[in-house]
Amino acid sequence: MKPFNMDMIDPVYYRESDRKPDFSNLLKVLRLGRPDRYTLFEFAINHNLMALLTGMEDDTVERQIKAFAAAGYDYVITPFSIPSSGTATVQKVDTKTISLNEHAYVTDRESFESLKGSQESGFDFTTLDEYANKMPTGMKLAVCGPGGVLENVIGLTGYDNLCYMLEDDEALVGDIFDHVGNWLTAYYEKCVPHEAVGLQVINDDWGFNSQTMISPAHLRRYVFPWHKKILQIGRKCGKPVILHACGNLAQVEDDIINNIRYDGKHSYEDNIIPVEDAYERYNKKIAVLGGIDVDFLCRSTPEAIYLRAAAMLEKTKAGGYALGSGNSIPYYVPNENYLAMIAAAHFNNY
Repeated sequence: MKPFNMDMIDPVYYRESDRKPDFSNLLKVLRLGRPDRYTLFEFAINHNLMALLTGMEDDTVERQIKAFAAAGYDYVITPFSIPSSGTATVQKVDTKTISLNEHAYVTDRESFESLKGSQESGFDFTTLDEYANKMPTGMKLAVCGPGGVLENVIGLTGYDNLCYMLEDDEALVGDIFDHVGNWLTAYYEKCVPHEAVGLQVINDDWGFNSQTMISPAHLRRYVFPWHKKILQIGRKCGKPVILHACGNLAQVEDDIINNIRYDGKHSYEDNIIPVEDAYERYNKKIAVLGGIDVDFLCRSTPEAIYLRAAAMLEKTKAGGYALGSGNSIPYYVPNENYLAMIAAAHFNNY
């Protein structure tokens, strides 16, 4: 391991780096194999960081591609803002934190039927062609959703209301989940087959720090069947599928690995299970992605972050791991701390 030095977090180094994207490395990780070099994975990086990595202020597809390439990723992930319609909630990477009870568009059968009648059904994925035309050789596109099955249902009903509905009107709950599941299935059916897409990400937060948001039984009844169906879109296209899900999912880990059969899992927190322990637990069962805790990234020194990231890469040399944060890189992660994390992959040889 190379000792840390401040030159490793100079953004100019990353702008001028000659590291070329090679999506085959991420494919090897997702197949639980050993890539040709240390490989990175991130779910989202904020706009200020993209500007720092590229020197470009305008928020464009070109800037996003250049930012992911400069940081050393072998893919670029689509933002949530691919034009689309069909649910009441479309999440964005950089919005403020909101309550799970922020909205309640659906409170009963009547409001549900009214919502369905007011929604459009079309999609516009012309942005995917723009990515395809501008990505460098070796890079692929990772498509994620505008939230997941459970997230969008909670967005429609509010969390408390959903909990009451699960007891009071399960027929309505089933119809709401089917409405959202059908919409998301149509969304992925349109974008995953695109020739520029190499990876499908299904992003759907399921848990709190201590447990799942709804019971494992309810997840198995209403959520997991839709995940299995949506995942099959990637399977039919020969493209790996990653789950991005936050929370304590220990009660449903067998569902993730052996029932739904995801290729990789992203989102880890130290106060639930540190990524070092997660790798020990899941190695050779599912690819472990990211995991350097976001709170740790915020509070630690660049040197401490670099040393932990480098140690994690050394620990996972057998394969099946890509370095990144435990969740994403929001604005409040110091830029130098993010750069210290990815420096571990840039400045050390496999």
